[in-house]
Amino acid sequence: MNHLKPFVLLAGLTALFVGAGYMIGGPTGMLIALVFALGMNLFSYWNADKIVLRMYGAVEVDAGHPEPLIRAYVADIEDLARRAGLPRPRITVIDSEQPNAFATGRDPAHAAVAASTGLLSLLDRDEIRGVMAHELAHVKNRDTLTMTVTATIAGAISALANFAFFFGGSREDDERPGGLIGTIVLAILAPIAAMLVQMAISRSREYEADRVGAQIAGDGRALARALEKIEAYARGGAVNVEAERNPATAHLFIINPLSGPRANGGGDNLFSTHPATHNRVEALLRLGVSQATRGRVGTAVPVGDGIGDGRRIGPWR
Repeated sequence: MNHLKPFVLLAGLTALFVGAGYMIGGPTGMLIALVFALGMNLFSYWNADKIVLRMYGAVEVDAGHPEPLIRAYVADIEDLARRAGLPRPRITVIDSEQPNAFATGRDPAHAAVAASTGLLSLLDRDEIRGVMAHELAHVKNRDTLTMTVTATIAGAISALANFAFFFGGSREDDERPGGLIGTIVLAILAPIAAMLVQMAISRSREYEADRVGAQIAGDGRALARALEKIEAYARGGAVNVEAERNPATAHLFIINPLSGPRANGGGDNLFSTHPATHNRVEALLRLGVSQATRGRVGTAVPVGDGIGDGRRIGPWR
């Protein structure tokens, strides 16, 4: 079911896209939308990771970076990838105050991971390792292709809905099945597409990535601490501007980056992109994966390198 579900979703999103083309341009519009959708699916398969990384301004980094923080980050991901039996992914950093991270790529051989500058600044080294192990678990579980392709298609549907508001609502063109009604329908399709994306990237994927990530890092408690810190900071007002502009990509991140949603006080929300953080933390603590990572306890930056006034000096300052 985990392999069948993404294909069903992609077919549904493609059908929505084609239907929107029909509402705007009739049979001709439907044919154009169908050709465009097929081309977009192929393009997304090969390039969705590049699109997402470019969307968030991700910058690739390596072990030769001048900042100790970044060098430690790179070294840890290389170590975690070896532990997971994965090829070394592309390692990137995005300039965002909000602490968060995601993984992308069509398969483990073409994967990339991204961490925000806010995450590298906020968390200690063990917690950063826990977060990035979670992202590598998505790569290992081959979730990343589904996550990036669905984000691309859902974003295109939203863009088409916006297009319809300007060009699809004319009552004078009788050949268009859309008109004003079509515009209203398309206005409804965009949130439906977003809902489909949320349902497709199921909460079980996040729980599974937490579990596998804890095994890779060797310390489930560090990931649990990281999730609590990220959740608190993200809900405290730190805005991810690019995520707010592209809400269809929210499911890519380890914690929902949008400012609107809030953590549940009880069970998981049926229509949320992520499980409630406290439920994830409880599940991690139940795993009993508690052995400390050897020689990596403490801050990601050696003492004396940017610590003085209580803030770390990162590569963006």
